[in-house]
Amino acid sequence: MANLLYLVHRLPYPPNKGDKVRSYHLLRHLLQRHRVFLGTFIDDPDDEQHLPTLRAMCPDLHVERIVPRTAKVKSLHGLLTGEALTLAYYRHEGMQRWVQDVAHQHPLQASVVFSSAMAQYAQPLAPQVPMLVDFVDVDSAKWTQYAPAHRWPLSMLYRREGQRLLAYERTVAAQAHRSYFVTPNETALFVSQAPECRDKVQSLSNGVDADFFSPDPARPSPFPAGEQAVVFTGAMDYWPNIDGVSWFVADMLPRLRVHWPRARFYIVGRSPSAQVLALAGEHVEVTGTVPDVRPYLQHAAAVVAPLRVARGIQNKILEAMAMQQAVITVNSCADAIGASAGQGLLRAETPEAFVQALQPLLDTPDHAAALGVRARAYVEQGFSWQAHLSGIDHDLANLQDAAITRSLETAVHV
Repeated sequence: MANLLYLVHRLPYPPNKGDKVRSYHLLRHLLQRHRVFLGTFIDDPDDEQHLPTLRAMCPDLHVERIVPRTAKVKSLHGLLTGEALTLAYYRHEGMQRWVQDVAHQHPLQASVVFSSAMAQYAQPLAPQVPMLVDFVDVDSAKWTQYAPAHRWPLSMLYRREGQRLLAYERTVAAQAHRSYFVTPNETALFVSQAPECRDKVQSLSNGVDADFFSPDPARPSPFPAGEQAVVFTGAMDYWPNIDGVSWFVADMLPRLRVHWPRARFYIVGRSPSAQVLALAGEHVEVTGTVPDVRPYLQHAAAVVAPLRVARGIQNKILEAMAMQQAVITVNSCADAIGASAGQGLLRAETPEAFVQALQPLLDTPDHAAALGVRARAYVEQGFSWQAHLSGIDHDLANLQDAAITRSLETAVHV
């Protein structure tokens, strides 16, 4: 059993949004064999109630609070220093002191870093404490992708952030023992921009908890009888989700209602932005936080993920498929998961294509149900968290063997 330092940019519990799903399951996986010292941030006061759960799991838990509005102002200091604003956003003296104290008090075999911004706390310990870095996605590419969708000065800031963050990602990956990305496509993208790190990066896919996300005949529907609910799920303060639902409401929903007047679009997810709240109306329901997303998925007539700006594997798609729902999404999201139309993952790049793909699901519920059964079978077979996250075990075992060898060599010389 090794002592591991685990650094996460957002409290990894509850697993109610994309990054927290992955960071939580990675924590659970590490705890199966190791003692994990967890350092993290809280940016949502609602998460305070979950601290006892994590304290019961880890021998030490250190939490710093972030007020997003204040942190954004603080991050602008990066314009003076020339660094990525993301690093200044997550820089905190209390976290730095805690990491140094843990390293002083406990022999650490490795640090596991979740998201590039947290590497700034592990870098001073390397190479004595080797770093394993879960980048998840190429975040720098995300910021670069945001730029054309926004006006100046945001477009300039996003473009700058992409450039500066990529430089930092390359530095971190060069220092790390191993770095991970969520899909082979993300791995290939990073290698194309950081060829010097080619031999130090690999893919580590997402999974889905198919026991939790499973249909239940006794689960009641949240929708009025006779309504054809088209559902999108996700954190609604996240720009790719905001852009996706805005696109659907503007360009797909009017076409949809011409043929299916009983169709209603449900935007299900926490923290809806002002732009999302403004979409609510007679034919659009914005739920905000719901106690359980599963009823909305199980009883939907159709599930869509119209994400024009997205990176990596979308947990929302895996969860819907596990709930026996076919999902309509764009090519980039479908490519990351790999299922075919016959396995419940339908592709559409234009509003017309989305409406066309929805037609057989809304017209023929039995057809939709049959595709849903195949969708669940696909993710059950290919997206187990345990199977995917075992990829990190090999690297940890190698680090432990290397540490034992160094200790023996030191003893012989003494």
